[in-house]
Amino acid sequence: MRFLRVVPALPLATAFVITEPEVFSNINIEKSGKSLVDNAHTVLDNAQNVIDDAFSKVKDSAKDVYSKIHHAGADVESWLEGSQFDDSVVDFESPEHPPHDGPPHHGGPHHPPHDQKPNRTVYELINESKYTTKLAKWINEFDDIVEALNSTKANYTVFAPTDEAFEKIPEHHHKPSKEVLKDILLYHVTDDLYPAGRVLHTYTIPTLYAPSKNLGHSQRLTVRVTLKGPAINFYSRLVAVNIFGTNGVVHGVDSILVPPPNVASIIDLLPGEFSTLELGLTKTGIYEKMNSTEYEHNGGTFFAPSNFAFQKLGARANAFLFSKYGEKYLKALLEYHIVVDQTLYTDAFYDGRKDDKETVEERPGGYHYDLPTALCHKNLAVDVGRYGPFVEIRINGFSRVTVHDGVASDGVIQVVSNVLIPPKTSGGEQSFWKGEELDVEDLKERLQPLVENMEL
Repeated sequence: MRFLRVVPALPLATAFVITEPEVFSNINIEKSGKSLVDNAHTVLDNAQNVIDDAFSKVKDSAKDVYSKIHHAGADVESWLEGSQFDDSVVDFESPEHPPHDGPPHHGGPHHPPHDQKPNRTVYELINESKYTTKLAKWINEFDDIVEALNSTKANYTVFAPTDEAFEKIPEHHHKPSKEVLKDILLYHVTDDLYPAGRVLHTYTIPTLYAPSKNLGHSQRLTVRVTLKGPAINFYSRLVAVNIFGTNGVVHGVDSILVPPPNVASIIDLLPGEFSTLELGLTKTGIYEKMNSTEYEHNGGTFFAPSNFAFQKLGARANAFLFSKYGEKYLKALLEYHIVVDQTLYTDAFYDGRKDDKETVEERPGGYHYDLPTALCHKNLAVDVGRYGPFVEIRINGFSRVTVHDGVASDGVIQVVSNVLIPPKTSGGEQSFWKGEELDVEDLKERLQPLVENMEL
C-alpha cells in the first residue's frame, strides 16, 4: 500500500481521541492555585463547569490567517490540506472497511459524563460560560434566537466559537450589520442533534441560515478530518465536543464560521489551483455570468478541474482550446462541468426545480445520479460510494472528486481530478475518455455535435 493511500486515514485516530466523552470527565486544571472545578459547588454549577473546563483548553491561533477568512468568507486555501489533486486516493472498488449501517442519531441527547443529567439548555450553557461571553453577547441581541435555543422544539447543535475565536477578527474591522450578524449566528446552529460521533460520520451539516437567493435551501457546513484534527468548513477546528444540554449539544470551535461567498469568488481565491479554469471561464464569458447577481438559480453543482487536471489533456489540446478558433469548444467543455438548480453534496441532494429535498445520508454503500449540465442538458453520470467515514465520488465512471463539498452561497464545488470530456457515440455505444493524452481531432469530434446546438 502506497503512503498516499494511508495518509487520508491518519487524522481519524486524532479525531476519535478528542471526541471521547471521557475527555471532559476528569478535567481539573489549576489556575492561580485554585481548581476550576470547586467541589463545594452545587450540582448546577458542576454541570456548567463541563463547558468551562472543556473550553479552558482552547489556544489562540494566528490572527493574520483569520483576517483572510473574515474578509473573503472562507479560507479556501485550507481546502487543500490533506487533499491530493490527482488519483492517489483510497480505492473502494474492493473496500476493506465495511459500510457504517447504523442510522444517524436523531433522538434525545445522551447524558454527560458520570450520567449527570443535563439541566441547562444550550443557550444557558453558552450564556453562563466564561469562555463564550462574546458569543453570548451576540446571541442576546436577538430575542428569537434566544427563544429558539431555550426551547424544546428541536434538539439543537451549536458550533460555539470561543472568546479566543473572536480575538482573531481584525481590529480595524467594523461590527457587521444586525442582519449580517444574525446570518452568521444562524450559520453556527442546526436544528438536529449532532453528537461528536455523528459529526465525524457526516460530510455536510444543514444550518438554520438560508441565503435569500440563488441557493434554494439551507446553507450547509462541511466537516473534514484534517491532519490537525476535525474541522468545520476546512478551517475552524473542533476544540471541545459533546457538551450536552436539555435540548441539544454544544461543540466548541476555534474560529467564527463565516457564510461562504459564491462559486465564482471561491475559484478566484485559489489561483494556484484554478488559474487555468478561471482563464477559461473568463474567455468564454461564463465567469461573468456566474458572478452576476442577475443570474438567478436555485443552487447548483460545479465540478471544478484543477490546473493539474488541465495539464493531463496535453499541450496540443490546451493550445487548441485556448486559441481563438477553439473558444466555442472551450465554452462547451466548461458548460459540461456545470449543473444548474441541482446541488449534490456527498450526503445530500437538493433539486431546486422542486419544492422538496432528497437526502441520502442514511443510505450506506452507494448511489447514482444522472445530472443534466448547462451543455444542452448533456448528463453527467455521478456515482457516490460511502464506506464508513470514507467516500468516493466518480463522474462518468472515471474522474474522481478529490476535494469534496466546497460549500458556496450559490451551490457547491466538487473538485475533479480530470477535465470532464463528453462521451462520443461509436457503433451505437457511448465511448468515454479514460485519461489518455487527448488528440485535438478526437476532442473536436466529441464536442462538435454539442457546439452546434449550444447557445452562443
